Amino acid sequence: MRTNNGKVKNIIVSVYFVLILVGIVSLTIFNTFREVTDNPGLTFTAILLGFMFVTFLVHRISKYFEYDSDGVKVVVVNRGLLLSEKFNYREHIEEFDKPKLEVFKFHNYLVFKTLVLTLRDRHGNLRKSVFNVTLVQRKKRKYIKQSLRKIIKENRKNSEA
Repeated sequence: MRTNNGKVKNIIVSVYFVLILVGIVSLTIFNTFREVTDNPGLTFTAILLGFMFVTFLVHRISKYFEYDSDGVKVVVVNRGLLLSEKFNYREHIEEFDKPKLEVFKFHNYLVFKTLVLTLRDRHGNLRKSVFNVTLVQRKKRKYIKQSLRKIIKENRKNSEA
C-alpha cells in the first residue's frame, strides 16, 4: 500500500502566507494598542510572542508524510513541506524489512499526531522511530494502521511456525 499527504502542501503555503499577513497587520495595529495601555513594550512583546508561537507550531506540524509497504521492505518518509526540494534539513527516512517490525502505535496529542514504530535491529535490540502524521487524513491513517497490523500478524504467524 502506498499513501502520502502531498495535497496538503498548498494549504500549508497558504497558512504561511496568512501568518505573514497577520504579522504585518499586527505591526500596524500596534499603534492603536499604544493608546489602550501605558506600556507599549509589553503589548508589542505579547503580540510578538503569540506570533512566534503560532509560527513555530505551524512549522512543527507541517510535514510531508509518505508510506509504502509494497514489496519486501516498508518505507516511511517524513520531510518538511517548504524548501524540501532544495534542503533536506527535516528529512527522516526509515526503510526496513517487514519482519523487523515489532510494534506500532499512533499517538494523538492536542494538535499533534505521531506514528511510533518499534523495530528490531540486526543485533536483536529494539529501537523506536517517530513520524509526524498530523496532516495525514484520518482515512489514510486507518489504512496505514490496517497495513501495519497485517505485517505484524504475518510476523507472529511466521515466528510461531
